[in-house]
Amino acid sequence: MKYLYIVLIVLLCYNVKGQNVKFEKAESFYPNSESLKQKNIIWGHLIVPENWQDINSAKIKIAVSVLKNSSNKSDADAVVFIQGGPGASGIQNVRSWRNHPLRKKNDIVLMDIRGTGFSEPRLCPDLGSKFLEILAKNQSEEEDEKQKTIAALSCKQDLINKGIDIEVYNSLSISKDLNALKKQLGYENWNVYGVSYGTYIAQVYASTFSDDIKALVLDSSVSDITTYYTKNTSNYISSLSKVFEKCKNNEACNSQYPELENVYYKTIADLEDHPITVSVDKETIKSGEFTYNSEDFKIAVQQALYNKQLIEVIPLLIYQFQERNADALGNLVSAFSNLLGMDYGVYYCVSCNEVLPNNNISEYEKDVSKYDKIGGGVSFYKSDFRVCDQWNLNRKDSIVNHDLSKLEDFSFPVMVFSGEYDPITPSANGKEVAKRFKKANVINGLTYGHVPSFTKIGKEVADSFINNPFQKPDFQAFKNVKKVNFVSDITINSGVAKIGNSLSQFDPIFMAPLFIALIVMIVFVFTYTIRLVKRKYNTNSDKIIRGFGILTSIIGIVGLISLVLALIKISGTNYFVLAFGLTSNFSYVFTLIITFVILLVVTILYFIISIKRIQDRSIVFSLLFSNVLLVTYMFYWGII
Repeated sequence: MKYLYIVLIVLLCYNVKGQNVKFEKAESFYPNSESLKQKNIIWGHLIVPENWQDINSAKIKIAVSVLKNSSNKSDADAVVFIQGGPGASGIQNVRSWRNHPLRKKNDIVLMDIRGTGFSEPRLCPDLGSKFLEILAKNQSEEEDEKQKTIAALSCKQDLINKGIDIEVYNSLSISKDLNALKKQLGYENWNVYGVSYGTYIAQVYASTFSDDIKALVLDSSVSDITTYYTKNTSNYISSLSKVFEKCKNNEACNSQYPELENVYYKTIADLEDHPITVSVDKETIKSGEFTYNSEDFKIAVQQALYNKQLIEVIPLLIYQFQERNADALGNLVSAFSNLLGMDYGVYYCVSCNEVLPNNNISEYEKDVSKYDKIGGGVSFYKSDFRVCDQWNLNRKDSIVNHDLSKLEDFSFPVMVFSGEYDPITPSANGKEVAKRFKKANVINGLTYGHVPSFTKIGKEVADSFINNPFQKPDFQAFKNVKKVNFVSDITINSGVAKIGNSLSQFDPIFMAPLFIALIVMIVFVFTYTIRLVKRKYNTNSDKIIRGFGILTSIIGIVGLISLVLALIKISGTNYFVLAFGLTSNFSYVFTLIITFVILLVVTILYFIISIKRIQDRSIVFSLLFSNVLLVTYMFYWGII
């Protein structure tokens, strides 16, 4: 009878646990996007216990999006994507997966890990914005660190007050969420695709639920959690040194940006004593100002190493800081805003649970000491040591240390991607991670930074591997890729970025007056050119004012069209150039616009002087007003 009771208790616990887990379909998380309302995209929430060890735990919702394969196969394999951060959204990238080559034969499963994005509860979604406000201030590194710690601890206390168990937001819990999701979606096993910190979660998942894994893709890998922070400075400087060396050996780059490495370190020293304050949109920073100090400069350059197109503007970026070009640097603040866009509540739950406690601050400082000119490393990362020291005071559970040694026992195929310029998970990490597995191949993403598998070539390599995991991969896939082409010969104009934003975030109400003005100008040009040719005007005043009006309008229209075409052309090669201006081959655009302004001033003056001798003055005035409106837009954007 005693054994019967034990069996009944076990079954009861199993059933209760089973009832705790279910998948509920939902409407699209992007209701205003028609392209994401397709029938073959499933939206929903996985409902799981917050604490997998407690059957009475509160329930949480994990946001999920399943993009069914484009071949309409009912028994297709699946690829589950694990985003990095920790704390970044996986579903936010859904559009980049719609036409991914992997989707042809595989279902794509995206999720916002517990506490992030569309998952519920979402942990401290405003914390990143608070960090941006702190970075914007003109204050010392120590004060930044102090205020960052206060903000993080306020987040922690808020979570505790809401009854959230902050100690179960970690890689092991996420692994259990993934295992439950696989079962709920009906897959026997699936391909796991992790990027950045998601590679560590993927390794914990594979170690814990090896039967779930069909194949494993790890891009920009965390190889050793105990050195993730302690080698941060070496990783950064190693990657940046490659830029210095490439620029030095490139005639055009070295000519325009001489002594780049020395200028970089000189800029750090200059900004320590003389920060740069720039004006920004108050929707981004409430004060309307952002002050760049040496730490902001270091993290700006470090983040630029993540992306190939940004790598190509690093020499320009360093020199713009050195030349203290406040107008151009003001456009970069939005990049900081994007950097701080992830959910930092989850970031600290995870990092203070399993990362920082396994990294030694003395080892971090020892690594920093190798580079005396960088001035203490990058405080953006160093400050996390202090945050987590305070976060972990009076913890009731021990710090987590996941054992990944079992990975060497498993035979599932593994592909590891590494980026040549990656400043946070360098290419050496890929080689170290590969050693953990029996069957692992390393693909070196030459010329790229972080997450090279999301490039066109990387997608093709990943697709080939997932669909033929035991076939020998193309190790030379990135060998013939276009080399890093450092941006040079830029005509600096901060207004270019603003007009680019207006066009990309198109507001019909804002742009309507401009379109009406352009229509008036075009109609006037055609109408009065014909009337002048047919000699419809008898007085010189009428002929001259209309001649000026036609010429001014043509140059204004051509100038605007040329500017838009330049934006399209440059954004197709390197979008980030637009943050600074236009390449020199488009400098004629500014000449056209200046000529337009000068002609407009002359035309207005002549109109005022000859107003009594001009016929149909109201029509001419409408034309002049339309030209003035075009100039007003140019002034608003900062083009002139």
